[in-house]
Amino acid sequence: MAPLLNHIHALTVLAERGSFTAAARHLGLSKAAMSTRVAELERALGVALVTRTTRSARLTDAGRLLVAQSAPALAQIAAAQAAAQDHVATPRGTLRLTAPVALGRQHVVPHLATFLQAHPGVRVELDLSDRLAPLAREGLDLAVRHTPQPPDDCVAWRLCATRSLLVAAPALLAARPALTHPEQLAGWPCLHYLRAGEAAVWRFAGPRRQAAQVAVSGPFAANNSEALRTAAEAGLGVALLPDFSAQAALVAGRLAPVLPGWQPSGAFGDALYALRPHASYVPLAVRLLVAHLRAALAAGFEKA
Repeated sequence: MAPLLNHIHALTVLAERGSFTAAARHLGLSKAAMSTRVAELERALGVALVTRTTRSARLTDAGRLLVAQSAPALAQIAAAQAAAQDHVATPRGTLRLTAPVALGRQHVVPHLATFLQAHPGVRVELDLSDRLAPLAREGLDLAVRHTPQPPDDCVAWRLCATRSLLVAAPALLAARPALTHPEQLAGWPCLHYLRAGEAAVWRFAGPRRQAAQVAVSGPFAANNSEALRTAAEAGLGVALLPDFSAQAALVAGRLAPVLPGWQPSGAFGDALYALRPHASYVPLAVRLLVAHLRAALAAGFEKA
């Protein structure tokens, strides 16, 4: 049975990735070699394990049973290997990291250089995307996410607190009567963050437990906070942004706070998290990068 261990591992990766192409890429094999391993395993066991289509591969009942029964043992082996490597206290290997575009460009990428210089045995592959990809299925080791609640199927480390800010260009604010209540935003051009199926409604918590919500509209909307910030700096309207997108422009005076006595709620998450698929062991490189990002992000936001 020992010679088939790699074949069983290949089957578990196929189950995670959903196609021979993706599984082969993850394992560093050709698609033909990946297919051969599964075929040899099927011949050795005398049972079909995979139903193949032109675009995907689905496990049969026997295949799912084999993966379910063998996955814990394979995870223990992987953890033992990682622990043995970490025993020398020198992190090594490739770490696949994902982050949202604006957050990644502004607050993750600037801190990677010092991390990589401190740990030359580590290589980082960064995927900047606002798409919330399934971490295990995409072969990702770590994700930085802006969320009110991390998902239950991940290990989560809280990196720092964040908040939403209402901002506009000083020239736009100077040209109009002062805003004193969120309801007045209905008569202003507003720059809204697009989310599928969500209406352009902003909600606020105010002084003395007051609450308000207002339907907004304006000349521009986008699903990227950098784009909204740039539009706000150009004077196109009032923008609701996460603090990590607005802080540099506020410090530089390109943007000014709007309705500072009212706190926007529900627009974005209230914390940044590092997320990792559940596993019995977390590699040293991952633990070190999480600690590095936590220190760097917390320090950066405290200065803003």
